[in-house]
Amino acid sequence: MLGKFTKIAAISLVAAAGFTPLASLAQDAYPTKSIRFVVPYPPGGPTDLMARLLQGELQTRLGVTVVIDNKAGAGGNVGSADVAKQAPADGHTLLLAASGPMAVNSTLYKSMPFNPLTELAPVIQISSFPLVLEVHPKVPAKNLKELIAYAKTNKKDLSFASAGNGTPQHLAGELFNTQMGIEIAHIPYKGAGPALNDLLGGQVQVMFDVLGSSLPHIQGGKLVPLAVTSAKRSPQLPNVPTMAEAGVAGYEFSAWHGIAVRAGTPKPIIAKLNTTLNAIFSDAEFHKKWEAIGTPVVGGTAEKFADLIKRDTVRLGKVVKDAGVTLD
Repeated sequence: MLGKFTKIAAISLVAAAGFTPLASLAQDAYPTKSIRFVVPYPPGGPTDLMARLLQGELQTRLGVTVVIDNKAGAGGNVGSADVAKQAPADGHTLLLAASGPMAVNSTLYKSMPFNPLTELAPVIQISSFPLVLEVHPKVPAKNLKELIAYAKTNKKDLSFASAGNGTPQHLAGELFNTQMGIEIAHIPYKGAGPALNDLLGGQVQVMFDVLGSSLPHIQGGKLVPLAVTSAKRSPQLPNVPTMAEAGVAGYEFSAWHGIAVRAGTPKPIIAKLNTTLNAIFSDAEFHKKWEAIGTPVVGGTAEKFADLIKRDTVRLGKVVKDAGVTLD
């Protein structure tokens, strides 16, 4: 009788600590089949590239096939909603979770097909892309203070390009306008590529762009970098100041990504995915490949990523509201 009581007490203690025999079995058995990796954007962009870099590593470490599934549309909402609403909550469908659908679109769109805070479970943050504030060489500004001064006296001569309403490029520009009390007109494009092309051609004069995309043009002298939006200077542009260093106190902005699964996925499975991905990012060779696309390695806990999503839902939501932008 005492032995039976001791066993029950032991199981109760283990369960209270968050570990049960069934949970342990779920973690050990996972994965049991191929994994679908949903990218909510078209092939070829930086989000797709991140998924494909991770694909091979996940296959090797988890021992199953990982299939990339590009489901683009509605600013990332289509693919994200597919995971949040349709995928089984068993860890065999992963979402490349971008800051747009995870933290911006709930304010930007009049109606959302899913709730990122309640219908998706964060696994890990994987990127934090700094943007670079750059201008066409014909703009008479060689530093940030000169651009601000020019913007205040030549409102009709400046416009800034973005990859579309609600994109990081757009929000970074609106945040800059708000903090500096200026009104550089926003010109939304259907993607970062066309926006960058018109900046290079001089049809628009200013852009906040993902550093990796613009770096070759900066190095070639076709664009002039004035500041980076990260808290620290970029290793790729060590001589370019941060926005704060250049005179915009408290300005910090990054386009981030992570991995998420459908809410209700067992915590041991989320923990195994988190551990696996942190191990991938700890590999020196992979580290180099990852940083080459323009983002530092991030990693960390699922809780840390969840906190970022909650904070930026509020912070970036305010930027969207202040800009007065809504989409159907």
